[in-house]
Amino acid sequence: MKPLAEMTPQELAEACARIMWEDDNASQALGMELVHIAPGEADMRMTVTKTMTNGHGNMHGGYLFALADSAFAFACNTYNQMTVAQHCAITYVKPGALGDVLTAHAREVSKEGRSGIYDISLTREDGTVIAEFRGHSRTVNRTFLTE
Repeated sequence: MKPLAEMTPQELAEACARIMWEDDNASQALGMELVHIAPGEADMRMTVTKTMTNGHGNMHGGYLFALADSAFAFACNTYNQMTVAQHCAITYVKPGALGDVLTAHAREVSKEGRSGIYDISLTREDGTVIAEFRGHSRTVNRTFLTE
């Protein structure tokens, strides 16, 4: 691996994502894929399985929240500063359905000091938005990589 001081912002984001993914048992167990990473950005994809549906036959909101939260986590941890969620909110627009392939598109809105704000849109493959999520992040005193 290239020395930390010589990494581009993209290389740093990719290195942090690799380290996070190794220990992200929850996202892996739910069948999520990290399909894009860049500084302050991440896209996660997941297929709705039968175990993710509720009594109405729709995707359970908790699984949708988990997908958004995972994309949020990867987006805000792209700067080699470990970051956690401080506050999150989700608005459900349309239900997810069995077999849907959903993507959570996370992007940084603001990053100042130890705080950040990230918006995550959850869409079907046809681009239909089914939920919007906003996450507020807070950095902690730890890094992924050291010199």
